[in-house]
Amino acid sequence: MNIFKRVLIFLGVILLFGCGFIINNLSDRHPDYSVNISIKDNQPHPIKAGFAKVSITPSGFDTWNDVDSNAKYEPDDGDTYNDLNENSEFDPVWIAGFHNQRPAQGVHDDIWARVMVLETGDTRLAIVGLDAVGFLHDEVVDIRKSLAESLELDYCIIASTHNHEGPDLVGIWGESFLSSGVNPDYMEDVKSKTKIAIEEAVAQLRPAKLRFAQDLVNGARFVMDTRKPEELDAGLRIIQAIDIEADTTLGSLVSWGNHPETLWSENLLITSDFPHYIRETVEKGIHRDGTTLVEGIGGTAVYMSSSVGGLMTTRPPFEIPDMFTGEMLTGATFEKTEAQGQNIGYLLLRALSGDQSVDITESSISIMAKTVLLPLENNYWKLGFALGVIKHGLSGWMEVRTEVAAFKIGPASFLSIPGEIYPEIVNGGVVSPPGQDYPISPIEVPYLRSIMDGQFKFVFGLANDEIGYIIPKSEWDVEPPYLYNADSSPYGEINSLGSKTGPIIYSHLVDLINKLK
Repeated sequence: MNIFKRVLIFLGVILLFGCGFIINNLSDRHPDYSVNISIKDNQPHPIKAGFAKVSITPSGFDTWNDVDSNAKYEPDDGDTYNDLNENSEFDPVWIAGFHNQRPAQGVHDDIWARVMVLETGDTRLAIVGLDAVGFLHDEVVDIRKSLAESLELDYCIIASTHNHEGPDLVGIWGESFLSSGVNPDYMEDVKSKTKIAIEEAVAQLRPAKLRFAQDLVNGARFVMDTRKPEELDAGLRIIQAIDIEADTTLGSLVSWGNHPETLWSENLLITSDFPHYIRETVEKGIHRDGTTLVEGIGGTAVYMSSSVGGLMTTRPPFEIPDMFTGEMLTGATFEKTEAQGQNIGYLLLRALSGDQSVDITESSISIMAKTVLLPLENNYWKLGFALGVIKHGLSGWMEVRTEVAAFKIGPASFLSIPGEIYPEIVNGGVVSPPGQDYPISPIEVPYLRSIMDGQFKFVFGLANDEIGYIIPKSEWDVEPPYLYNADSSPYGEINSLGSKTGPIIYSHLVDLINKLK
């Protein structure tokens, strides 16, 4: 009997410990936090702009030896690590975006927290482009709470480029599905450096002229849609901020809709993928062996991903032309990735110098932003949340807090969306295909850009959170028969909060757009 009692007590302790562990992982890290911003200003004011960039490149990590060249760390199959810090432990950087067990072998180019701050009148807005696969809402709030009131920021957007070739900041790309790929020390370093970048951008505010330009056609030559219906968000959009007194570029913000994953799943070097080459082209131009194809505009370029769901990508067989030779490049190489960035950067620079660009020296900033609650339906994500693999607290029972925003600056309007929204919700083309799980007509209509104001309509995806794919409910498909009579369910649903996310996010965005008008 004594042994039986001891076993029961032991099991009870284990159960209590497990319950406490899960409760802690699911607890709301910011129970006092919500956003409800309504700033409407129709009076023109002089414009100020400030830019900054701070490297968030990891350092001091161990490398490894991939004996079978499969880009997966498998010590049971002979892979070994190089104990560079001599602590007799493997201290890797887990690369996010494709599969587990992909530790970095080194660094190809720096990854960044890049910031643009705009000010008109009494309104000051910060926009951060972070070279990360995703940055969860709790971490965004941590940064916001760390910012001093003296910065006088009315709103701060922190958006991930969705880079698939950098450190895991979400958690699901670690050594296994049951272990987080996030290094807590590195996460704190990213938050600290992002805060510094925001502070530096505010300190660099200067009287500025803004130049808006876009190419809504030619970006389609460098991206593909891998899921029916084939709808792209291929428009290229750019804002150049010019110092009024010095007549030099302070910086720029560029946006395009494509997964930064051209280097694909076997790359083992830390890099920001094609956004690196887009920013480099915009800043410095395109030069090779004494030949210049275009001059850059200088300053600090900030890259923002648009709607990339669906998904928008550039697979290895996809051809990209070399800017100098015209050779069609394929594979998953840095040469091809550079050519992709140069082609996009060239189109952006050409748009800036074209007669359709618009300059403003005075403007106002109007901002609408609010907290949104979403049901957590995905059972895989429920497990990830409970085990602490995904460190995203819940605001209620299986309920996730996130955020949406809409704002206007001069001839441009903007949407801030917390995940990978499908382009058909943004640009039109939502369908009700055969095999859908819900026999309904499209809900997310009219499409968002059709009701946005202004000549230039920016969409920032993965902004202030990464809730995964935002899928039209009429296209949701996890049960047979599958869409378009396919043999299996399409990719996307497995990395989404659930089928209700699309309609809820859409309805809140429509509400904010209407309130801006």
